[in-house]
Amino acid sequence: MGLQLGKLIGVDFAIQFFGWIVSTKLRTEKFYDLTGSLTFILLTYLSRNANGQTLRQKIQSACVMIWALRLGTFLFRRIMKLGKDSRFDRMRNSPLRLFYVWMMQGVWVFITLLPTLYLNQKRVDKSLTKTDFIGWAIWLFGFGFEAIADRQKMAFKSNPSNQGKFVNTGLWKYSRHPNYFGEICAWFGLYIASSHMLVGNERIFGFLSPVFVASLISFLSGIPILEKKAMKTYGNDSDYITYRKKTPVLFPFVNFPAI
Repeated sequence: MGLQLGKLIGVDFAIQFFGWIVSTKLRTEKFYDLTGSLTFILLTYLSRNANGQTLRQKIQSACVMIWALRLGTFLFRRIMKLGKDSRFDRMRNSPLRLFYVWMMQGVWVFITLLPTLYLNQKRVDKSLTKTDFIGWAIWLFGFGFEAIADRQKMAFKSNPSNQGKFVNTGLWKYSRHPNYFGEICAWFGLYIASSHMLVGNERIFGFLSPVFVASLISFLSGIPILEKKAMKTYGNDSDYITYRKKTPVLFPFVNFPAI
């Protein structure tokens, strides 16, 4: 079998601890997101069954690795272009605050990966079912949605004529945060695909993965921060106020009260 969960936790937080030390010494966050993505890939690889993966495990692991590789390289290219991540403006020179965000990244990686880690520990297998294909289809939809949204925003921001403007075209016309909507869908899909292979508490703890991702994005480090920043930047722009009123925060065509 691959490494047990306890050892995988150790590897996860050892990577984040080392990242924190380097980040503190160099006073930079440029490799933060890339480290998180590489941790996803490494833990997925280390959790594999040493005697050979089943087709289900191979597909599930490939989904995780593809998602992490795409997001990691995208975020790394973006921060190298911008020079910094504004989320770190108040903590770049604070070792304690940096320690917190690095450890939180370790928590995010491990909890998000739980369904896949559980699945990769299995020595028994079942024939592929509709549940597998439905889950992977949802993952593919979410992955594509996130990737397209990221590319559209990057293209919009790269156009000099859009300087000082907010993105409201493409998928951003239907959601103020379509990339986050895609990410949530992707992890719900991977939980669904693995769910019928999980037993007992594995199903409960595995379900924490999509719930944690959705909660983190919706209430903590994702949408609230970006919404506050957008209001600070575009709050006096009548077009943005109209866009904010008409465009759903997260789920396309589902306009909950504005955050």
